[in-house]
Amino acid sequence: MTGVGEAPFAGASAIIFGGAKGIGKAVSLEWSRRGARVVVADLDHVAARETASEIVQAGGKALGLQVDVLSQASIEAAAGEAEAEFGPPDIVMNNVGAILNGHPLDIPAEEWHRIFELNYFSIVRSNAIFLPAMLERGSGHVVNTASFAGLYPYAAGRIPYASSKAAVISMSENLALLLEPQDVRVSCLVPGPVMTGIAAGMKDWTPDLPMYGPGSETALMDTGEVARVLADGMRDGRILIPSDPVAFEIIAQRAADPDAFTRGKIAGFAAGDVGMPKLP
Repeated sequence: MTGVGEAPFAGASAIIFGGAKGIGKAVSLEWSRRGARVVVADLDHVAARETASEIVQAGGKALGLQVDVLSQASIEAAAGEAEAEFGPPDIVMNNVGAILNGHPLDIPAEEWHRIFELNYFSIVRSNAIFLPAMLERGSGHVVNTASFAGLYPYAAGRIPYASSKAAVISMSENLALLLEPQDVRVSCLVPGPVMTGIAAGMKDWTPDLPMYGPGSETALMDTGEVARVLADGMRDGRILIPSDPVAFEIIAQRAADPDAFTRGKIAGFAAGDVGMPKLP
């Protein structure tokens, strides 16, 4: 496999948590195509090794590791193995996430905690391990995965998920304020509707509650497209990288009158428009 020789990927060491499936797998493949050496870290060890093998078979360099991002020790162990194989990671992507559906009063507090532990505190754990070395070197790139659900209100049936993703966006933008003057870059991938398997294991806590979507102006994308958008955004020095630029149009509408935007969503839901995206 021949990398295209572009920053920040050519010759870089990268680790992707949640890198074996869906968006994470597509990113692993895309970064490798652009010249990175990729550690695919995932709870599913078999899938991690399969993704790494696919990269190696295509001529790239990769390692598949098992990691549990709920465990600081597990992340530390993965960091050590990654460094032993490819040197200190130049790029760290925190891509692990979980989703659910249900009325908030039907969702136990323990489930709220689980969603935040996976979607938000896994990044806190990762930062504690990787940022000190990046700051000491004066180089590095942290990438966090959020969601359109964290940008504007629509996910009324997935409030724990949406809240955690809004927290990821806020964390990422504020980290950029702190870290970029110290030459450590921060990017936040903000996917809209994407064809992944994340919903396959989703628990529905409220029977017959719709899966509210981000709006008919959005479009369902495949994971390869999203990976290319992310890589191009990182190359161009972007901080907030939505999978589809329509996100910026939507949040501009919201900024013009936030209350009217939210009440417009309420009216749409009442009329039976649950905000499903356009199909490809």
